[in-house]
Amino acid sequence: MPALELIHSPHAPDHSPVNIHYREFGSGRPLVFLHGGWGYEVYPFDRQIAAFEREFRILIPDRSGYGHSTRVASDMPLDFHRRAAAETVLFLDALGIERAFLWGHSDGAVIAAMTGLTARDRCAGVILEAFHFLRRKPGSRSFFERFAARPEDLGEETRKLLATDHGETNWPTVLRRNCSAWFRIADNVQRTDEDLYDGRLGELQVPTLFLHGSLDPRTEPGEMDRVRQTIPQATMRFIASGRHSPHSEENAWQECNERAAEFLRSNP
Repeated sequence: MPALELIHSPHAPDHSPVNIHYREFGSGRPLVFLHGGWGYEVYPFDRQIAAFEREFRILIPDRSGYGHSTRVASDMPLDFHRRAAAETVLFLDALGIERAFLWGHSDGAVIAAMTGLTARDRCAGVILEAFHFLRRKPGSRSFFERFAARPEDLGEETRKLLATDHGETNWPTVLRRNCSAWFRIADNVQRTDEDLYDGRLGELQVPTLFLHGSLDPRTEPGEMDRVRQTIPQATMRFIASGRHSPHSEENAWQECNERAAEFLRSNP
């Protein structure tokens, strides 16, 4: 699988150069998938690749600190989403891509939204799946704390996928970094309603589709209502049987693909 070198990345500030491994399929308009906080293999985009590779050049980078990209052991900074958005633009620069659709999942959705806010001219549109809006997630606090402290509590199948993605000895580091970042973000809020975008999400002007599982356990009560009020011009589609990863879930992926296809084809 291909890789490229970045001279630097704010997502891995102590490393130079930074190696970015990525997957590439198909041809056509660029469509970049941005993985969630546990990496690619736990929630793979196989069904999206099969559906869209005849129309799009699909690119799926491992962010620095993930997969086969440069490993990072230090704690994630509290603004890691913003730093990863900057790395996404550097990735596009390295491939000579002027504009691309971004489909982000979970943390990747936050990163896609921030890329749309800071580099509007580089985004043909964004698909934001399993979106996070709030900094403080009390309903997920115990989840983050548990797997930051004891990643080995995960089931055997999930551990195998993580080991395939990040390496047998490195995958617990990946989980600890991501999970601990989330509860440190929560501990640093001044008001419980603070959002990850410093009140700027309503400034997102690129075509936007929210794909959200109605049963997503990482979503706070009323969180998506806040999103709808903040950015009413966006399209919002709830996947009735979807949980935190509709694109890879057996009962949700087909509807997820249909909604995504409608959006992508309506924004030529």
